[in-house]
Amino acid sequence: MAPRGVVGIFLFSALPLLCLELRRGIPDLGVKDLILLCGRIFLLLALLTLIISVTTSWLNSFKSSQVYLKEEEEKNEKRQKLVRKKQQEAQGEKVSRYIENVLKPHQEMKLRKLEERFYQMTGETWKLSNGHKLGVLDLPEEPPETADEVVAVALRCPSGRVLRRRFFKSCSSQVLFHWMMKIGYHISLYSLSTSFPRRPLEVEEGWSLQDIGITMDTVLNVEEKDQSN
Repeated sequence: MAPRGVVGIFLFSALPLLCLELRRGIPDLGVKDLILLCGRIFLLLALLTLIISVTTSWLNSFKSSQVYLKEEEEKNEKRQKLVRKKQQEAQGEKVSRYIENVLKPHQEMKLRKLEERFYQMTGETWKLSNGHKLGVLDLPEEPPETADEVVAVALRCPSGRVLRRRFFKSCSSQVLFHWMMKIGYHISLYSLSTSFPRRPLEVEEGWSLQDIGITMDTVLNVEEKDQSN
């Protein structure tokens, strides 16, 4: 189909030239002139055929290259989308692994530390109470610093904090254990001992602070009992 169209174009293009030559050379037209004219026409047709063939080939190759480039762009775009999708999936897996392997254990460890801190601050009374509210032990009012016969007692807790309170020397010695339980250290798990010399604090029913030897400002240690016994 295409070659026929090209030949038709060539003939149509050569027709004016043929008419011009025939018109100009009709009076003296001979066999030799006719052969030369036909040769010129065929030469022109060959030249035009070559030009159109090259042009057509170039146009076809240009269109093919455009189509090829377009296909390559579409393929590259699909590859990029696939790569981005894989990267997003990999990033999601990394985030999941980070949450599972780092963040979650860190939060659990932080929670355990807070729980340990809570038990250090409150002792084991919350565990012994099975989650029920503990009874609040009444303590006598703290006397003023200027009052007579007053002694200051400091409790050094296992958590490291030190609590201080003033009592009358005539106050019952049991008030020290009530105070220790009030701050969260139950007497079934913790005991009191003197700092220097270090010895367990001996308390009896009906004894006062003065009776157990607390006649001046004193520091007592809250110590955990040996549960193996």
